Amino acid sequence: MSAFIEEKLEEILPTVSKPARYVGGELNCVYKDHADVDVKWAVAFPDAYEIGMSNLALSIVSHVINSRDDAVAERVYAPWPDMEQAMRAHGVPLYTLESKTPVADFDFFAFSLSYELSYTNVLAMLDLAGMPVRAADRDAGRPGGGAWPLVIAGGHCTFNPEPMAPFIDLFVIGEGEEILHEIIDTWKAARGLPREELLLRMAQIRGLYVPRFYESRVSDRTDPSYSCPDPRFAEADRRLFQAVVPARQEVPPRVVRRLVWDVENVPYPTKPIIPFIEVVHDRISLEVMRGCTRGCRFCQAGMITRPVREKSPRRLMELARQLVRSTGHEDISLVSL
Repeated sequence: MSAFIEEKLEEILPTVSKPARYVGGELNCVYKDHADVDVKWAVAFPDAYEIGMSNLALSIVSHVINSRDDAVAERVYAPWPDMEQAMRAHGVPLYTLESKTPVADFDFFAFSLSYELSYTNVLAMLDLAGMPVRAADRDAGRPGGGAWPLVIAGGHCTFNPEPMAPFIDLFVIGEGEEILHEIIDTWKAARGLPREELLLRMAQIRGLYVPRFYESRVSDRTDPSYSCPDPRFAEADRRLFQAVVPARQEVPPRVVRRLVWDVENVPYPTKPIIPFIEVVHDRISLEVMRGCTRGCRFCQAGMITRPVREKSPRRLMELARQLVRSTGHEDISLVSL
């Protein structure tokens, strides 16, 4: 299939805008032979290449996974409408940039959810990958045999996972550097089990929310403040949401977010990928801290990333030197959250 995709790309790319979005091969890319690893991740940002390449969280996730000898992480972004139309017309499924492998052939299809407006892109990417969009429809497996990838999501939006719960198998609640290793190890130990049992094993990992094993509890009362100007939604469910409770005894009654306390020594990508085209943040991103003391009521990130944890000046200078040597950038952004 990789050869088919590469052949079709030769026809498609001259006809679309910014073809460099879809070719890979950038400086500092990580390539691994899929036959030499046990676990394969397609790591996705559900927006355009220029935005996804600027996302530090996705870079950290890929770095953590690729630091293991038994796993590989490859990137995938939402194609621009002209490219999506061309891919559908030529029968090209969603693929990863590094190896041009269809996303459906991976073990995990992971999304970073940073903002709610990307939700429809997630659904479009699942469909373009040839996968059933709803999680329940993936249980039966692929028509020709074999299992669909586990669809996993992390990021700030997962603190309110219910809008995407029908489509996602696993949500990481909190920070991912430590939990990623636990997910990989659990998958390797239980990979031969039925999908339901595999997900039940995953549900035992602290900070991992598996929606199928929980149910929403709502009140019989309706929301008196609900007003719908669109008559098409006049009959929408107005009952008040109360809580998410376990539907099975084997899962934890409460999902507790994961927090990395030692940010001083947390793994950090010192060889970020350098794109061929200009991206939103075309410079080094150096994380100086996590959390915020301000407490602004409008800021989701400032609340959910608490408490404050800072890197030392010595560690920051060490990382800055490595990043400058490996990228050639002349500008450094000091980032947090």
